[in-house]
Amino acid sequence: MKWLMKSDPATYSFADLERDGQTRWDGVSNNLALKHLRSAHKGDEVLIYETGDTKAVVGFAEVVSEPYPDPKQKDPRLAVVDLKAAGRLPRPVTLSEVKQQSSLKDFYLVRMPRLSVMPVTEVQWSAILDMAKKKEEASGLPH
Repeated sequence: MKWLMKSDPATYSFADLERDGQTRWDGVSNNLALKHLRSAHKGDEVLIYETGDTKAVVGFAEVVSEPYPDPKQKDPRLAVVDLKAAGRLPRPVTLSEVKQQSSLKDFYLVRMPRLSVMPVTEVQWSAILDMAKKKEEASGLPH
């Protein structure tokens, strides 16, 4: 499976994940987001989306644990996984760019933008990666 997980960069940014190398992905409380998080497995790939002023997919991570109850919480329904940084996108892909792609109109990021953990189909994953590369090529930056 592939996932998109959101983080507020003021609280924990992708740069923080890169610096730390690995972290416990916690703080998810929405029922549907928790259902998705509990469906993640070790080895799954993740796109990291930064909320706030950034509003863009910025990097990759890998799930490196099976879901487990959040040790900081008393509610066993509040699951977490451990994530490992796996690289930065060639350039951020903004939410407005995603919304402009007709192939992504059914993406949870467009349909349910407040959801913090969501599945990503192969088509959606490829579209995001293609968008990250296209602007880089257009700008003349090396790839």
